[in-house]
Amino acid sequence: MKLGRSALSLLTGFWLALAGCGSSAATSGRLTLFYLDVTGGRVMTSDAQAPAARVLVPSAGQGPDGVAVDVAGGHVYWTGMGNPSANDGFIKRADLDGSNVTTLVPAGGTYTPKQMRLDVAGGKMYWSDREGMRVMRASLDGSNVEALVTTGQTDADRMDQSRWCVGIALDLGAGYIYWSQKGPSNGGVGSLRRAPLAIPAGQTSVTRTDIEVLVDKLPEPIDIDLDLAAAHIYWTDRADNTVSRAPIQIPPGATAATRTDRQILVTGVATAIGVALDLPRGKLYYTSGANGALGRANLDGSQNEPLIPTAGNLTGIALGLLP
Repeated sequence: MKLGRSALSLLTGFWLALAGCGSSAATSGRLTLFYLDVTGGRVMTSDAQAPAARVLVPSAGQGPDGVAVDVAGGHVYWTGMGNPSANDGFIKRADLDGSNVTTLVPAGGTYTPKQMRLDVAGGKMYWSDREGMRVMRASLDGSNVEALVTTGQTDADRMDQSRWCVGIALDLGAGYIYWSQKGPSNGGVGSLRRAPLAIPAGQTSVTRTDIEVLVDKLPEPIDIDLDLAAAHIYWTDRADNTVSRAPIQIPPGATAATRTDRQILVTGVATAIGVALDLPRGKLYYTSGANGALGRANLDGSQNEPLIPTAGNLTGIALGLLP
């Protein structure tokens, strides 16, 4: 796997690329949090250094879950699960001040979209589709929707939660997409996976044979993020209320199911959902889906602190550097 500052500036703590700045400029500007209140159907925002919840988009649609920011382009994007039994998920976008809400992928264009990422330079957005059992992408205007990975196709498949794709991250420099498949709560079948962005010739999203399982037998992994310079993958787990990390590469002599190098960094995050890395400052941010905190800790889990206690039933979180 190719690791380096070029890949880091593209992806890790993906807001660096979205803000249009490299790692050398990553500490300038006003670090701003964008996060989602699923119960209220709202896009929220807060200054990271002086935390105070502010409603950015009061009517974001049913079940907002994943959020991403393009500071240079002036937009915040989010996914909406809709009614999980109705196959009516959607993706919307607004200006950074919350105005001009626009539907990009209309209801039914995706099943239950979850965490999302942007490749602004490549003109693409990526997301995991839970009940759709897919990893997907589209152009930034919502056109050209396609599946990159399909883990199931039938209603019977849909009953198997180990097929449900939830978290997502990108390594554009090396050409990889990463995602989580959650499994049932405390089912011990959740996994973290990756595959090349390009489907092998002659194969499809259903038949591709190049998928790697990196970490297996997890309680219930949800959102993920990458520290490519340190070669770590971070994730939340809603079953055991934690934020964890592990090396991306499986240790010699181990398998995805037998590796023992998972580090639990933060505990007690009730229904842990969102995670986002602020690598230049050595911080991670997380959200709770059970009227818990929007919190922050060092990358090693130390100095854990609630920034906004009892913040609501929160889902996704993203970071952006605003002027």
